[in-house]
Amino acid sequence: MVSYFLLGLLYANAGEWLMHKYILHGLGKNAHGFWAYHLHEHHAVCIRQGMLDPGYKTISLMTWNTQSKELVVLGGIVLLHLPLFFLLPSFISALYMSLALYYYKHRKAHLDPGWAKQHLRWHYDHHLCIEPSCSGNWCVTWPWFDYLLGTRIKAIYPDA
Repeated sequence: MVSYFLLGLLYANAGEWLMHKYILHGLGKNAHGFWAYHLHEHHAVCIRQGMLDPGYKTISLMTWNTQSKELVVLGGIVLLHLPLFFLLPSFISALYMSLALYYYKHRKAHLDPGWAKQHLRWHYDHHLCIEPSCSGNWCVTWPWFDYLLGTRIKAIYPDA
């Protein structure tokens, strides 16, 4: 029998894939909407600076930037799932662990592009492969749903 913890990890990865593809990139196309920060701030900076996003250097909810907006969204996901914690503690614990790991890995990737290229290649490819054929790599924490749904695109770089 599959444990609730494993189901929570899968749920978190599916949510990460769905949110990144349909909300951050889908709704994010609207330059005047809340979700625009992802494409019009975060991606724009990463393309110009080779994956580096200086907005991740300091953690502050007092500065309304990509990182603070990301933290607000993650906090909203935590609060949304809080009532389920008492019914499914293993499932929700896996989700919360995944959210923390997502934030840690995402922040580290945008402060240390060399680390990202080696340890989070799918996310590195997501940001730096700008050809239309590279649209994919929606997962950050683990590429499970990218592989499952056929959206893991391996980019080829001249220095590889």
